[in-house]
Amino acid sequence: MKLNHLNLTVNDVKAAREFLEKYFELKTGDTRGNSFAVLFDDNGLVLTLMKSAQVSYPKTFHIGFIQESEERVNEINQRLKDDGFDVEPPKRSHGWTFYVEAPGGFTVEVLC
Repeated sequence: MKLNHLNLTVNDVKAAREFLEKYFELKTGDTRGNSFAVLFDDNGLVLTLMKSAQVSYPKTFHIGFIQESEERVNEINQRLKDDGFDVEPPKRSHGWTFYVEAPGGFTVEVLC
């Protein structure tokens, strides 16, 4: 069995969509104004974004994007820093990892 669909409620669909496209190479398949977007990855995942005025995820909730190498994790971390995101350097935990607060009101983990 393979998980293939995830829906996130976000407070800014456009900003969340652009973030996921730019840093994680998701491709937009469909949008409905600024209230809904469907994104795809290269492995068949379907990620939908739905607008809500209020977004409230539990503190530990996040989505993760696994990378092929520590160098790729470092590269994404630096790109985010260069673009003004407040990210800590990667650290060794359950992998080489860091977290970033994404536009739209959710957290992303980047790891290998």
